[in-house]
Amino acid sequence: MFLTITTTGTPERPATDLGYLLHKHPDKAQAFSTSYGTAHVVYPEAEDQRCTAALLLEVDAVALVKRGKGKGRGGAPDAALAQYVNDRPYAASSLLAVALSSVFSSAIKGTCHARPELPAQPRPLRIEVPALPARGGLELVRRLFEPLGWTVAVEPVALDSEFPEWGDSRYVRLVLESEALTLAEALRHLYVLLPVLDDAKHYWVAPDEVDKLLRAGEGWLPVHPEQKLITSRYLSRRWSLTRQAMERLELVRLAEADDSEVEELDNAVGAETEDEEKPAPLAVQRRDAIIESLRGSGAARVLDLGCGQGQLVQALLKEPRFTEVVGVDVSMRALTIASRRLKLDRMGERQASRVRLFQGSLAYTDNRLKGYDAAVLSEVIEHLDLPRLPALEYAVFGAARPRTVLVTTPNVEYNVRWESLPAGHVRHGDHRFEWTREEFRTWAEAVAERHGYGVEFVPVGPDDPEVGPPTQMAVFRMRTEQTEKSGNSEQTGKSEKSGETEKSGKSEKSGKSEKEAKAA
Repeated sequence: MFLTITTTGTPERPATDLGYLLHKHPDKAQAFSTSYGTAHVVYPEAEDQRCTAALLLEVDAVALVKRGKGKGRGGAPDAALAQYVNDRPYAASSLLAVALSSVFSSAIKGTCHARPELPAQPRPLRIEVPALPARGGLELVRRLFEPLGWTVAVEPVALDSEFPEWGDSRYVRLVLESEALTLAEALRHLYVLLPVLDDAKHYWVAPDEVDKLLRAGEGWLPVHPEQKLITSRYLSRRWSLTRQAMERLELVRLAEADDSEVEELDNAVGAETEDEEKPAPLAVQRRDAIIESLRGSGAARVLDLGCGQGQLVQALLKEPRFTEVVGVDVSMRALTIASRRLKLDRMGERQASRVRLFQGSLAYTDNRLKGYDAAVLSEVIEHLDLPRLPALEYAVFGAARPRTVLVTTPNVEYNVRWESLPAGHVRHGDHRFEWTREEFRTWAEAVAERHGYGVEFVPVGPDDPEVGPPTQMAVFRMRTEQTEKSGNSEQTGKSEKSGETEKSGKSEKSGKSEKEAKAA
């Protein structure tokens, strides 16, 4: 894939200012690693009168197949040949758009710290794309670029120049010229319209693509005559995302027409003050409380026991202080969902080395759980039958023995504050019990006493003066004296053995002396 950007200049405004705008020095050839291959930036010419920057993307075909998870072009599972025989190394597509946003990110944003006045200045621009897939033909190319102020020169590429009777391919050679656009505007046009013309995205289109489209389309997409086609194709025809983007674009258009802010028009819901802001969901408050306690403990290697769908594991991985995070659950279905949530198959090598997921039951001792700084049992114990709690207690506190253990569980006293919860019901159909604050405290203190831990209790969520918080958390910390006692016992054992050996040696020597004396 190949693209060139050319500008002309004068002694007062040299063309080599292009290097400042792109943040790439004209005297250097630079290479950048992207998700799909290596992008090279070179300057075939760099004079005050004329300067050209070229972007060459070498696509890694193997990486492309892996990211497609074995599917052919367009996602057809039977198109196996298309994995290897395709136009991806040659034709400008969404992959080139990704490279543009990665390599020229500062230029797209219109920032230049060295010369802050440059990004806002329109300049003569000529952009050439030798091979561009154009689903819709030459006319569509003109309909997309001409309303943006470009002079468009587009010509079809023949299927084979030696066999003109075969006709034209779906590829075109595109030349765009303008005197009135800034470089940032030009790059944003390309970032959106290259994948629109190819009509294919070669990566997963997530909801955040709507935000990317609106950022890149700011100032031109709301008034573009082909707005609907651009939005639909850019979002891979996902109707829910397209509808969301169209609604937001219409708000922008109306706001510009009314010379007002979008927020002023989008007022169907009454404005909320900071005091009226909705509180974070209890699950989020619980995760925040757990992470705060783990930070305070100084833990680096953490177990999430009963990790479920991996929400806490995901939150822990965002903090570099946690060098190893292990999720354990008895349900393979939950672990599969957690793996998808974490995107383990697409995770970088360094990040992947920090996380593990494996199946295990907390009712049995497991040597894989030993040696960690901290363990978390978040909303786990209430899912066990009460007779099985001693087994979990021994597996965690007796066998695994992390320095810190965090246990959270619902406070049944708070249930009267849930308007949607009928009286006498537990919060979840699988809860085998829910404890009062006193019951939880009694259990936790007994566990701590049996296994050499201290324990303190932390409220999670609003702490009601009558019924307490919705979630109660016990923070177990291994007693220092217990650790020292364990260490001293080992030392004592070694000393006793040493003493016995020494004593035995002396006895042997003494016996030999007596025998020698008798013989004499």
